[in-house]
Amino acid sequence: MIGRIRLITILLLAFFTSSCGLVKRGVNPWDAPPTASIPVISPAIELPREERVIREKLDNAYEEWSGTRYIWGGSTKNGIDCSAFMQRVFEDYLGKALPRTTEEQMELGSSVRRRDIKTGDMVFFKTGTNTYHVGVMINADQFLHAGTSTGVTISNLRNVYWVNTYLTTRRVL
Repeated sequence: MIGRIRLITILLLAFFTSSCGLVKRGVNPWDAPPTASIPVISPAIELPREERVIREKLDNAYEEWSGTRYIWGGSTKNGIDCSAFMQRVFEDYLGKALPRTTEEQMELGSSVRRRDIKTGDMVFFKTGTNTYHVGVMINADQFLHAGTSTGVTISNLRNVYWVNTYLTTRRVL
């Protein structure tokens, strides 16, 4: 019986860390030097129509989820992790079903170069030896995500931390 409990525990740990595989970090895609400050969020009106519609939906998601704290493995407004937040945002606001883990989400869509990033693209980071992070772009420089220390928030892709942990951008819409 104890062996069975130990096996179940190991399997659960393996499941929760399955999004953490070894992925080679990409080349830094930024053309301009990173800044530490977050600029004022640009209005959706500056975007092409298709992106403006996506941005408006992402704005709604931010309004509804802002203040939700980060909980690893969480998937509700009581606490949510980054990949579950992406699941909710893409399914509930953008009509696209996503798999649960960051690693599975990273396999979707097509690769996007920095200069081609659009609203709605998913951006991925390697934040530790075996950990990843994911968010969704709201414009060419900012992304919506569930941060471990901030909860649901908007961050600047040019921030030094995000520049140093950047992994890839994927287009799934």
